[in-house]
Amino acid sequence: MRPTPHHINITKGADRPGRVLTPCNVDWVRTDIFARLDREPEPPKIEVPRMTPTRLALFGGTSAFYLAIVVAVLLSTWLVTLDWKIMLFRPYQQWPELHAFLDYYVVLGQRGPTAVMVAAWLGWRSWRQHTLRPLLCLGAALLLLNVSVGAVKLGLGRLGPHYATQIGSAELFAGGDIFPSGHTANAVVTWGILAYLATTPRARRYLSALSAVVALGVGLTTVYLGTHWLSDVLLGWAAGLLVLLALPWCEPVIAVAEAWILAGRDRVRERLRERRRLVPSLPVASGGPRPGFFPPRAQGSDEPVREPVGMPGARRAPVARG
Repeated sequence: MRPTPHHINITKGADRPGRVLTPCNVDWVRTDIFARLDREPEPPKIEVPRMTPTRLALFGGTSAFYLAIVVAVLLSTWLVTLDWKIMLFRPYQQWPELHAFLDYYVVLGQRGPTAVMVAAWLGWRSWRQHTLRPLLCLGAALLLLNVSVGAVKLGLGRLGPHYATQIGSAELFAGGDIFPSGHTANAVVTWGILAYLATTPRARRYLSALSAVVALGVGLTTVYLGTHWLSDVLLGWAAGLLVLLALPWCEPVIAVAEAWILAGRDRVRERLRERRRLVPSLPVASGGPRPGFFPPRAQGSDEPVREPVGMPGARRAPVARG
C-alpha cells in the first residue's frame, strides 16, 4: 500500500544487520478525522444498561418528587403562590434583550425538530454499528413520553399563565394542556437518550452534563417567556427523567423487535435473490427481439404455444411469399 497524506507506516525497519522483522498486525493507520465515521467491520459488543439498585432508587425518588409536585398544585399550596409571583414579575419584560435569543433556544425542546436531529444522528449510529437498537430506543422513549405526559396534561387540564383567569388559582381542570411542560420533558428525553446510548463512560458523562444543561435551559426559558408555570417545568423535568430511568425495562422488548425486523429484512432479501435467479440472462442481438421466458408446459396440455413478442420498433424478418 502506498503512503498517503492520511496514512502512516507503523512497521519498524531493521535497526541493525541480521535482525528479523516482525510485521505488525496493522500496516497502515488512518489519521484523518473521517476514519471514525467509517462503518465498523462487524457489530461491536455493547453493554446494555440494566435496572441496577442505584437506578431503581433514582426511579423511586423521582416518582416521589413527581407525586409531591402534583399534590402541591392540586392543593394550591405555596408552590402555586410562587407560580403567580414569577408570572406577575414578568421576566420577559424585566430582561427584554434576551427575548430574541431565547425564542430560538426554546426550539431545542420542541419534539419535531429535536426528534429529527437526534434520529439522524442515531440513524448513522445504527448504520455504523450494524444494529437498530439506537433508533428503537429513541422510538420507545418518545412513545413513553407521549403517553405518560399526554395523559397527565389532558387529565389535569391546567391553563397556562397567558390564559389564567383568577389570581392565586391553580387553573386546573379548565381545558388546558400545559402541566407538565412538554418542552421540558422532551428536552430531557431527546438529549438524554444520547447519554443513555453512549458506549464509553467518558462520553456518557459529557453527554449527561450537556443534556442536563440543555434541559435546564429549555425549562427556565419557558418560564421566562411566560408559556409555563414554574411547577410545570419541575414536573416536566421529573417526567423526562422517569422515562430515561425506565428504559432498561424496555430493553428486552427492543431486542425482540430488532430481531423480528432483521429477520423480516433477511426474508425479503432472500426472496429478491430467488426472483433474480429465475430471470434468464440470454444474449440479445442488437435490434432483435428479446427472448421471452415462459414456464414449461405440462405434457398433454391443450394450451396453445405462446411465442415471445419482440420489442416495440424491432424489425421483423421478411416472410417469403410463395
